Amino acid sequence: MELHPPLDDRTTWSPIGDCPVEKAMGVIGSRNAMLIMREAFYGTTRFDDFAQRVGMAPATTSANLKALAEAGLLTRHPYRDPGGRAREEYLLTDSGRDLMPALIALFRWGQKHAGGPPALDLAHVGCGASVEVSVTCREHHEVGFEEVELMDRAD
Repeated sequence: MELHPPLDDRTTWSPIGDCPVEKAMGVIGSRNAMLIMREAFYGTTRFDDFAQRVGMAPATTSANLKALAEAGLLTRHPYRDPGGRAREEYLLTDSGRDLMPALIALFRWGQKHAGGPPALDLAHVGCGASVEVSVTCREHHEVGFEEVELMDRAD
């Protein structure tokens, strides 16, 4: 990655407190939050299912679902099973769905570098091909790590 002026002089600025990565990690930076988001992408909506599928205690599940809802990644939606009491389910918002590429990237990285099961796949419903994440510019050119620049576009 290449840094351009005025960002190339790292002694004159600090990303602390104003970095998009730092801000994103403040919202979804815990293991539990990402696993809840994974389950939401897989279609989980109900509290007990999140707790069971992620392996969290109810209090931890509740705190994480509340934080993700407050951050706007999930929305609460009331429901009532026949004969049951009113409850809330958690549905992905547009903001939550925007995390899909990051989740797919983590899935693929986990398969390649962390011993994730290679037999699992994420596939396109339309054609069955494996879904991959790539970095592209707005002109749709694929971009490698060495081709990324950090620029100040404030001007």
